[in-house]
Amino acid sequence: MSSTTTVYLKPEKNSEVHDKDVFLSQAAKVWCRDKALESKCKAIKLMTIHDEKENRYVCSVLDVVEKIQKLDANAEVTNLGEMDFIIDYQPKVRRIGAADWVKTAAVCLIVFFGAAFAIMTFNNDGSVAEIFKDVYYLVMNEESDGITVLEVGYSIGLLAGVLIFFNHFGKRKLTTDPTPIEVQMRIYEDEVDTTIIKNASRKESGIDVR
Repeated sequence: MSSTTTVYLKPEKNSEVHDKDVFLSQAAKVWCRDKALESKCKAIKLMTIHDEKENRYVCSVLDVVEKIQKLDANAEVTNLGEMDFIIDYQPKVRRIGAADWVKTAAVCLIVFFGAAFAIMTFNNDGSVAEIFKDVYYLVMNEESDGITVLEVGYSIGLLAGVLIFFNHFGKRKLTTDPTPIEVQMRIYEDEVDTTIIKNASRKESGIDVR
């Protein structure tokens, strides 16, 4: 009686690839006591991408189990990761052209002036300038000329607060913790991946949401 060999799989929820031929080793971690079988499993081709543009493809771990069973009928597969996972195909990075620099500059300008406008409208809604004038008059017993230690301190404190909160300035980070933007981006990416997988499951079962 032949003995079974356990193959452990741990597919990632989203794996980015740049080659058209996608192998199991690019989408999941594979471990097996039989190293020869492990190498064969890692070399299993999941798909061949024919499109030139970037796209996401949903794969099922059941298809992977079927392919492994074809390699070795005595292989017992234990899945430790996702049941459905995404192959995120990104064409190989091309050189950055003038159009990319223009787009980047446009985004930076929009973000800069948008943030400045938001801060100004907040200050106007809260009548911050009037409050500073009243506080300056109560303390100094004279009218403010509009540029005092209060305005300067507020501007410096606003800049410092933004840098500390977002924990990011250029390539430098104040701490090893992920920044709030990184946290929100991970949450957004996870929700996008979950939606893509659910939509693919609905289409396969004949149920679609418009």
